[in-house]
Amino acid sequence: MNLVLFVHTTELVGYAAMLVLLVSFLMKDIRRLRTLNTIACALFVVYGFLLETSWPIIISNASIFGINLYYLFLKKN
Repeated sequence: MNLVLFVHTTELVGYAAMLVLLVSFLMKDIRRLRTLNTIACALFVVYGFLLETSWPIIISNASIFGINLYYLFLKKN
């Protein structure tokens, strides 16, 4: 029963990440796009760990997460 709950939770996190990512690309405002995309990346990192450590998912989304944070908070226009 615990395995079923774990798979269900893992899938929910994956679907949530996918949904937030898709919605982020509907945004016209770049700050809103990057904010939602950052949330999606964070969810994908969690999802990567829930998949018994899927490094390609974790590394790529952690990198995009960092890039988004750079453009949201550090880069001056």
